[in-house]
Amino acid sequence: MGQGPTGKPKGLFIKTYGCQMNVYDSERMRDVLKPLGYAPVDTPEAADLVVLNTCHIREKATEKVFSELGQLRRMKEAGGGVMRIIVAGCVAQAEGAEIMRRQPAVDLVVGPQSYHRLPEMIARASRQTGDRLETDFAADEKFDALPKSREANGPSAFVPVQEGCDKFCTFCVVPYTRGAEFSRSAEAILAETRELTRQGVSEIVLIGQNVNAWHGAASVHDGLGGAWGLGRLIRQVARIGGVERIRYTTSHPRDMDDALIEAHADVEQLAPFLHLPVQSGSDRILKAMNRGHTAADYRQIVARARAARPDIAFASDFIVGFPGESDADFEATLALVGEVGFAQGYAFKYSRRPGTPAAGMDLQVDEAVKDERLARLLVEIWRGAQAFNEAQIGKRMPVLFNRKGKHRGQALGYSAYMQPVHVEDGAALMGRILDVDIVGATQTSLTGRMAAMTGRTTGTLSEAIA
Repeated sequence: MGQGPTGKPKGLFIKTYGCQMNVYDSERMRDVLKPLGYAPVDTPEAADLVVLNTCHIREKATEKVFSELGQLRRMKEAGGGVMRIIVAGCVAQAEGAEIMRRQPAVDLVVGPQSYHRLPEMIARASRQTGDRLETDFAADEKFDALPKSREANGPSAFVPVQEGCDKFCTFCVVPYTRGAEFSRSAEAILAETRELTRQGVSEIVLIGQNVNAWHGAASVHDGLGGAWGLGRLIRQVARIGGVERIRYTTSHPRDMDDALIEAHADVEQLAPFLHLPVQSGSDRILKAMNRGHTAADYRQIVARARAARPDIAFASDFIVGFPGESDADFEATLALVGEVGFAQGYAFKYSRRPGTPAAGMDLQVDEAVKDERLARLLVEIWRGAQAFNEAQIGKRMPVLFNRKGKHRGQALGYSAYMQPVHVEDGAALMGRILDVDIVGATQTSLTGRMAAMTGRTTGTLSEAIA
């Protein structure tokens, strides 16, 4: 079962769409399938098994999956039908039966809480027995069943702490595709982090659909006990040897408590960067979205975080053209963007998601109006990003180098603010967090020189050279 017909490992190609949780899920699918003899390959043409790990957030997500499946079907037929095709993720959860009906080339459909059952499903498919569709919601079962060890893939690693959502924003499908909020135990999270640092991981990214909704209790050896929130968990992660940088994403304003803000002030490894989606600057639209906070609430969170950590920067998500959004509502969003000054921002046109309350709302906004508003909003977001990047020129900042740049000898890393940073003559620095002097900036990236190149040597760089 562990090898293909030539005696070599069987090829596995996974295409990942969407959020950080999907990236993590794809990594764990590789872990689950490894004992069956599957090894990653670079193209679907070279694969015995192709997995599409799908996202259902944006409009026409299902049709994009079917387009991809049409191409895979032709590859499968050209190869004599040997290739197996699996659709996983949130489109699989929401549209699984339709996928099986419309595309018979698909062998298996598995939801985001069920992929730990892939070996069993593949075995059943080989025997042509059992159901080919699996979309249960048992998040706790999934994490318990996944291999305890995982193979690190670079110096940074996602560690899921929470899945699902109980917020039920009227535009969002996540509660229906990922299920109710579920928090992993602190012991499991800390054990996974320790395993990753033993493999050389230096940056831990705590992830969840509403990551700051994580809660739990733990009895780690610090004598604390009692209820835990994300701020307390971060403090414990920071105590693990080898953890040099901590990030978390994606947060909800309703769960931004004092303990988490205080962690930004106290925990040296916690990046001064907060991705906190607001979606709109209009209280009327926020209420229609069922966000559970006002624009003033959001501004207060920003002010509290900046008081705790003056160098903190913010990223956010925005939706334009939500049903009933007026010109005044949109202007309120522009005003919020200008006031906060986001380092990064992501803006999208509202798209109807079947089964969500907003899909049936009156006063749907014309597509041309959405296009015009999106263009205006992006200009404001990009202006803020450009100003933030240019403000970094002349500063020295730690950069995690994780891949080679486009040019010979060039290294590419990213700052604590998630800005791409290009450095020449840095190819030997992969996997390290090193001090860089910023000498140039564009709207989307920074250019730097290693501190030693400008005559200022840091202990970290000297250690790397040695």
